[in-house]
Amino acid sequence: MSTQVGELGPVSRSSNWRTPAVIILCGCAIGMLGFGPRSALGFFVQPMSHEFAWGRDVFGLAIAFQNLLWGLGQPIAGAVADRFGLFRVMCVGALLYAGGLLLMRYSSTPLSLNVGAGVMVGFGLAGCSFNLVLSAFSKLLPAEKRGLALGAGTAAGSFGQFLFAPIGVALIDNFGWQQALTVFGFLMLLIIPLSLALSTPPVASAANAAPADEQTFTKALSEAFGHRSYVLLVLGFFTCGFQLAFITVHLPAFLVDRGISTQVGGWVIAAIGLFNMIGSLSVGYLQNSLPKRYILSVIYFTRALATLAFISFPITPFSAIAFGAVSGLTWLSTVPPTSALVALMFGTRWLATLYGFAFVSHQVGGFLGVWLGGIVFEKYGSYTPIWWLSVLFGVLSALINLPIVEKPVQRAVAQPA
Repeated sequence: MSTQVGELGPVSRSSNWRTPAVIILCGCAIGMLGFGPRSALGFFVQPMSHEFAWGRDVFGLAIAFQNLLWGLGQPIAGAVADRFGLFRVMCVGALLYAGGLLLMRYSSTPLSLNVGAGVMVGFGLAGCSFNLVLSAFSKLLPAEKRGLALGAGTAAGSFGQFLFAPIGVALIDNFGWQQALTVFGFLMLLIIPLSLALSTPPVASAANAAPADEQTFTKALSEAFGHRSYVLLVLGFFTCGFQLAFITVHLPAFLVDRGISTQVGGWVIAAIGLFNMIGSLSVGYLQNSLPKRYILSVIYFTRALATLAFISFPITPFSAIAFGAVSGLTWLSTVPPTSALVALMFGTRWLATLYGFAFVSHQVGGFLGVWLGGIVFEKYGSYTPIWWLSVLFGVLSALINLPIVEKPVQRAVAQPA
């Protein structure tokens, strides 16, 4: 009988159908489904705001809560998946995600919008997003396949953005925003059967665990947050969340304010997703041969330059799509090197947990990007201060990542009695 051997031990006969190709394919499908609807939520701002006479700050606060709770829930979901296995976490996440979108469909008050789009979708994303997919790839796949698989998993999330943005616009235009959210909600249930391929065993059933893998949860956290390079990585990741969330939610309305049609806005978001497939796959390949800290620094600095150029010239359909293309190349391409650096420093035993804490920083940035965007617009009638803040954060993160040391953490070796 042939077996596959990984860090979690031999794969049993009943799991032989889970070849690397099947794991990657199902993981990419989950990444696509999980990232797609939430990346299209910006197109619901105007129809829902017009119907219920809400300001953009109302919708912005709900999506800000979504980003924050996704971040806060990620290390919890990661810790549960690391300890008890991935499948249960994915199932709960998919059900919460679907339920949140359906509750959003029936929302008529800011409170119900915050519960559906904010709380339920936020915690749902923590349980079934591409972040857990990437941790499963690192645990289930051979080392030589991980780099490209991490890039492919991230690119799949971008393909979801590319796919769901025009689909969302078309559904809203032809059937209304309520029906669009209903379709999105039921599609999230497909994550449940797909997650069978990514199922990881509970720690207690993992055979032949290495001594390093016996590290406790509290010791893993203490080690990580006492490690200077991990702290720098976490701080830099804040900018990624701030920029991505602000653009995802507020860019469609920003373009409409400047006379650009909603359809063009849909293709701008789609262009971001399309070009991020190229960016994520390229970074997944390049990180095997180039220092990951330099890759991250270049990504953040490129984003700052792209934003500066975008707001410095007249906004046209061409400039908007060009901005989407350049942004797309750097959109989620921070994720493969960030995840890989965490795995390199600390191993894969608590990878989902430690990457989850890094993701908290990302989502705190996302919360502020969405929330401040809504508040600033309602007060000043313009997003200009937030665009400039995005440029500043991009430059700072480019500098913060440079001192990161790319090597495993030094652990004390137990001495024989």
